[in-house]
Amino acid sequence: MDDKQWDIIRPVIARMRASVMAVAFGLFAGIALFAATLWLVIRGGVVMQSGREIIGTHLSLLSNFYPGYTVTWGGAFVGFAYAAATGAVAGYVVAWVYNTIALRGAKGTATHPKD
Repeated sequence: MDDKQWDIIRPVIARMRASVMAVAFGLFAGIALFAATLWLVIRGGVVMQSGREIIGTHLSLLSNFYPGYTVTWGGAFVGFAYAAATGAVAGYVVAWVYNTIALRGAKGTATHPKD
Protein backbone atom coordinates (compact mmCIF):
# COMPACT_ATOMS: atom_id res chain seq x y z
CA MET A 1 0.00 0.00 0.00
CA ASP A 2 1.14 3.50 -0.65
CA ASP A 3 1.20 6.46 1.77
CA LYS A 4 -2.11 7.85 0.58
CA GLN A 5 -3.92 4.61 1.39
CA TRP A 6 -2.31 4.43 4.83
CA ASP A 7 -3.39 8.02 5.51
CA ILE A 8 -6.96 7.00 4.77
CA ILE A 9 -7.12 3.86 6.94
CA ARG A 10 -4.78 4.78 9.82
CA PRO A 11 -7.40 6.63 11.93
CA VAL A 12 -9.88 3.80 11.55
CA ILE A 13 -7.42 1.12 12.64
CA ALA A 14 -6.15 3.04 15.65
CA ARG A 15 -9.55 3.98 17.10
CA MET A 16 -10.96 2.07 20.09
CA ARG A 17 -14.66 2.11 20.83
CA ALA A 18 -15.02 3.50 24.32
CA SER A 19 -18.45 1.95 24.85
CA VAL A 20 -17.15 -1.54 24.06
CA MET A 21 -14.18 -1.07 26.36
CA ALA A 22 -16.49 0.16 29.12
CA VAL A 23 -18.69 -2.93 28.85
CA ALA A 24 -15.72 -5.30 28.70
CA PHE A 25 -13.89 -3.75 31.65
CA GLY A 26 -17.13 -3.46 33.63
CA LEU A 27 -18.10 -7.10 33.16
CA PHE A 28 -14.60 -8.31 33.92
CA ALA A 29 -14.30 -6.28 37.12
CA GLY A 30 -17.82 -7.16 38.27
CA ILE A 31 -17.41 -10.88 37.67
CA ALA A 32 -13.96 -10.87 39.28
CA LEU A 33 -15.19 -9.27 42.52
CA PHE A 34 -18.32 -11.43 42.51
CA ALA A 35 -16.23 -14.60 42.13
CA ALA A 36 -13.67 -13.53 44.74
CA THR A 37 -16.40 -12.76 47.25
CA LEU A 38 -18.21 -16.05 46.69
CA TRP A 39 -14.92 -17.95 46.84
CA LEU A 40 -14.25 -16.58 50.30
CA VAL A 41 -17.82 -17.17 51.47
CA ILE A 42 -17.80 -20.80 50.30
CA ARG A 43 -14.18 -21.67 51.12
CA GLY A 44 -13.80 -19.79 54.35
CA GLY A 45 -10.94 -17.41 54.94
CA VAL A 46 -12.09 -16.92 58.52
CA VAL A 47 -9.97 -14.95 60.97
CA MET A 48 -10.79 -14.68 64.65
CA GLN A 49 -10.59 -11.09 65.87
CA SER A 50 -11.91 -9.91 69.22
CA GLY A 51 -13.89 -13.13 69.56
CA ARG A 52 -15.64 -12.63 66.20
CA GLU A 53 -15.24 -14.54 63.00
CA ILE A 54 -14.30 -12.23 60.15
CA ILE A 55 -14.40 -13.57 56.61
CA GLY A 56 -12.07 -12.04 54.04
CA THR A 57 -10.35 -9.36 56.06
CA HIS A 58 -8.56 -7.87 53.06
CA LEU A 59 -11.47 -8.02 50.65
CA SER A 60 -13.82 -6.53 53.22
CA LEU A 61 -11.70 -3.36 53.13
CA LEU A 62 -13.50 -2.53 49.87
CA SER A 63 -16.43 -1.47 52.03
CA ASN A 64 -14.50 1.76 52.57
CA PHE A 65 -15.00 2.56 48.89
CA TYR A 66 -18.19 0.61 48.18
CA PRO A 67 -20.79 1.37 50.88
CA GLY A 68 -22.92 -1.67 51.64
CA TYR A 69 -20.36 -4.18 50.39
CA THR A 70 -19.62 -7.09 52.71
CA VAL A 71 -18.08 -10.51 52.17
CA THR A 72 -21.44 -12.31 52.15
CA TRP A 73 -23.80 -13.75 49.55
CA GLY A 74 -25.68 -10.47 49.32
CA GLY A 75 -22.48 -8.49 49.34
CA ALA A 76 -21.32 -10.37 46.25
CA PHE A 77 -24.17 -8.82 44.27
CA VAL A 78 -23.58 -5.36 45.72
CA GLY A 79 -19.87 -5.72 44.93
CA PHE A 80 -20.68 -6.83 41.38
CA ALA A 81 -22.67 -3.64 40.77
CA TYR A 82 -20.00 -1.37 42.24
CA ALA A 83 -17.10 -3.13 40.50
CA ALA A 84 -18.95 -3.16 37.17
CA ALA A 85 -19.56 0.58 37.41
CA THR A 86 -15.96 1.26 38.41
CA GLY A 87 -14.63 -1.00 35.66
CA ALA A 88 -16.87 0.64 33.07
CA VAL A 89 -15.57 4.09 33.96
CA ALA A 90 -11.99 2.81 33.88
CA GLY A 91 -12.50 1.14 30.49
CA TYR A 92 -14.06 4.27 29.03
CA VAL A 93 -11.20 6.44 30.32
CA VAL A 94 -8.56 4.03 28.98
CA ALA A 95 -10.15 4.04 25.52
CA TRP A 96 -10.59 7.83 25.55
CA VAL A 97 -6.95 8.43 26.55
CA TYR A 98 -5.72 5.93 23.96
CA ASN A 99 -7.80 7.52 21.20
CA THR A 100 -6.69 11.00 22.19
CA ILE A 101 -3.01 10.07 22.12
CA ALA A 102 -3.10 7.75 19.09
CA LEU A 103 -5.15 10.07 16.92
CA ARG A 104 -3.69 13.43 17.86
CA GLY A 105 -1.55 13.56 14.72
CA ALA A 106 -4.19 11.95 12.52
CA LYS A 107 -6.65 14.85 12.51
CA GLY A 108 -7.47 15.83 8.99
CA THR A 109 -5.42 13.05 7.40
CA ALA A 110 -8.41 10.85 6.66
CA THR A 111 -9.67 12.18 3.39
CA HIS A 112 -11.86 10.30 1.01
CA PRO A 113 -10.48 9.88 -2.49
CA LYS A 114 -12.34 11.80 -5.14
CA ASP A 115 -13.42 9.55 -7.99
